[in-house]
Amino acid sequence: MSFTLATWNINSVRLRAGLVQKLMAEEAPDVLCLQECKSPVEKMPLEAFAAAGYRHVVARGQKGYNGVAILSKLPIEDVGDRDFASLGHARHVAGRLENGVVVHNFYVPAGGDVPDRAQNEKFGQKLDYLAEMRDWFRTEGFAKSILVGDLNIAPREDDVWNHKQLLKVVSHTPVEVERLAEVQEAGGWVDITRQDLPEGNLYSWWSYRSSDWDGADKGRRLDHVWATPDIASAGHSSRILRAARGWEQPSDHAPVFASFDL
Repeated sequence: MSFTLATWNINSVRLRAGLVQKLMAEEAPDVLCLQECKSPVEKMPLEAFAAAGYRHVVARGQKGYNGVAILSKLPIEDVGDRDFASLGHARHVAGRLENGVVVHNFYVPAGGDVPDRAQNEKFGQKLDYLAEMRDWFRTEGFAKSILVGDLNIAPREDDVWNHKQLLKVVSHTPVEVERLAEVQEAGGWVDITRQDLPEGNLYSWWSYRSSDWDGADKGRRLDHVWATPDIASAGHSSRILRAARGWEQPSDHAPVFASFDL
């Protein structure tokens, strides 16, 4: 079974339903994972997505904030969610495809603006969320799984436009990068994007604050596709659809793709 998967922080699925449909029509991934849907599940435009061929849905939502959804052309079974750090947020959901692969869709907290948990509660919540992810992967053990989503951390020096300038900026601070590395190591996760594209600057997010986002290119790679070691070698054809950041009324994130032959 071969399939293509995409992950995209859509920044309001109702506001940008047309962009989701555009992606479905032009790129047609078999599985599309969305984050920051900002909608209860019952108010997501699921009928429009079903009309585009995405009839299978596993989602968790809430009004105005957070929210994660897996939209699939392929049958997918809801296998639950976890409330990491007990935040009461819709930030994780998992679905199992018919070939047994479990897709985990995550939206890790952004962490606010100040990288100090004593001064910024949101930064502490982010670190706690990542710590609980790490502990879960250590205790449970995972196989035949794919982890995708907006992890809100750009781990490598070439995952940001300027490593030195961003060392004290939330999403690239050493403590966050270290915590994400612990999460990855705990599950033995393989970064499929960097397995395919090991060298060079690579970004999936550009701030709305930059009017010339494309020319200035001050991006960060916050969106990720990982896989467990038993299926990592089946991953290929990774890419970031940078053009989507330039669509009308876009999300500040671009979709990240990978294909798997399993």
